[in-house]
Amino acid sequence: MNRKSTVPISILLCSTIVSYAFQPVIISKQKNNNVALHMTEDDGHDDNNPLARGVDSVNWLPSVYDSSPSRSVFDSATTEEEGALTENLPLFPLGGIVYTPNSEHVLNIFEPRYRQMYNDILMNGSKRFCVAMCHPSEEGRFAQVGVLFSLEELKEVSEMTNDQVKYICNHRVTGRVRLHKVLNPEAWETRDTYLKVKGTIIDDTGFLDEKEDEDDEDDEDGMDEKISQKLVSAVKKAALADAIEKTPEEEALYKSFSDLVELQHDLSEDVRFTRASMKSFGVAEGCDIDPNLWTTIRLWQSYAEQRLVAEQNEMQKSFQEKLVEYLKKEMGDGKSEEELPSAIGFGDLSDELQGELVDLQKRMTAELKPLLLEQTLSMQKILEAADHDGRIELMQYFVDAERKRLSAKKMLKSMFGGDASVIASEEEESSREAAAAATIESSSSPPPSIPKVEPEQSKSQLFADDDAFQ
Repeated sequence: MNRKSTVPISILLCSTIVSYAFQPVIISKQKNNNVALHMTEDDGHDDNNPLARGVDSVNWLPSVYDSSPSRSVFDSATTEEEGALTENLPLFPLGGIVYTPNSEHVLNIFEPRYRQMYNDILMNGSKRFCVAMCHPSEEGRFAQVGVLFSLEELKEVSEMTNDQVKYICNHRVTGRVRLHKVLNPEAWETRDTYLKVKGTIIDDTGFLDEKEDEDDEDDEDGMDEKISQKLVSAVKKAALADAIEKTPEEEALYKSFSDLVELQHDLSEDVRFTRASMKSFGVAEGCDIDPNLWTTIRLWQSYAEQRLVAEQNEMQKSFQEKLVEYLKKEMGDGKSEEELPSAIGFGDLSDELQGELVDLQKRMTAELKPLLLEQTLSMQKILEAADHDGRIELMQYFVDAERKRLSAKKMLKSMFGGDASVIASEEEESSREAAAAATIESSSSPPPSIPKVEPEQSKSQLFADDDAFQ
């Protein structure tokens, strides 16, 4: 058998789910619209549902393949955001990943056109570019609101990787960008250079103003003083978060989240927020207070990702158990899981297991892809909100939708005799909440230890990264 590199079974099982993080997801318009059904209890008849129109609920630029693209909605609108700056920027489309202001991310750069992009932003001193989400079903079409990546650290690793990867780069998201239009759409197809866009930068973090102030200062002896100032600033941000008065809308969002956390613990949800996470649930505007609303948005995004991972693990658990039993039988009785082979080819499975695996892949694709799309569109909708009040309103809807889902689940458990009031012991709860870094926890059992499985062909994965919270 012609063997290729092996991959873990947990990845193989979701390999038919096209990676929404790196490629367009080809699904019909009808399915796109059905994404709204997961957000509400009334079969999508919620006039307030921000995702009621599916993929069309967010704004997209015209396709780069459109020979005479219509103007962006932002071309005819005046920009009123404070500190807004319109300029031409490099565009780095990153699939269906939605980033948020004041977060940090590492990218591995290997494509020639993006190697060129990094060389250019280093040479001209800007050290920044725009990142926008790709349309899930139309290649060459991008979201009208992206984010600004500011390069903080770059490592040359071409010698260590045999030139497979040129740079490993660390970035900070320093604001959002409203895209007006792609300036060189032909480059998308020729791939001889990177795309460039005209966009309006919205400084959500104050980082750009700070950078300009630092560039104006030539006193190298002031470095220690700058570091001290940043530490003092961080302490002040944390103090302000407790002292600032909340608006009625912010208070309502905070209360809804608190109720949701209690529901999760009442139901012993497999993925839930710790009660200590309330301290990380910020509702303040901007990034001069910590935690703030952007902190909460990232927390909510992580929760949605963890729920998706838990769904995936639960769906594949039964097959994994059957696979382990099959291998034990093939190798003879008495073999432990530790003695199982480290890898097995898809073709080496029994016909029955092959059939079950194919069916499982189809079911996972049908059930998980809409959830993944829903999660991504939710974050994009928040990203393009016009102001803080709009983001508060959207978060209120998403938190309330999840709270209503769990309330209905609790009611059903009570009606059919399920014990919906079982919660973790006080001792266990105290132990969990003592973990300083843990805001989301998972009580579901991990899949059993099993060998790697070699797929018949290379396929995409559901997740590129699995940054699980403890």
